[in-house]
Amino acid sequence: MNDTTQHIEGKPWEVYQKFGSYSEADQARNKLLEESEALQVKVRWYHRIDSYVVKTRVDPLGELMRVKREEKAKRKKRLNKKRRKK
Repeated sequence: MNDTTQHIEGKPWEVYQKFGSYSEADQARNKLLEESEALQVKVRWYHRIDSYVVKTRVDPLGELMRVKREEKAKRKKRLNKKRRKK
């Protein structure tokens, strides 16, 4: 049996800010992670510009779960509205 799984690309990473040292970049990364759970953050070294870069993106699975929760809440609200009318 051939099991072929296809890789699905997530949203692209966006450059948040550039730093001269890793400790500064790590502090910024930790601050961003505290502010939002649905955000993915990483620190990368770019040798061409001799600096660390903090990159962010919205977690694709987190965003999907948020949309599903909102849809479920709408369905429940509509169902409860119908139940009250009877």
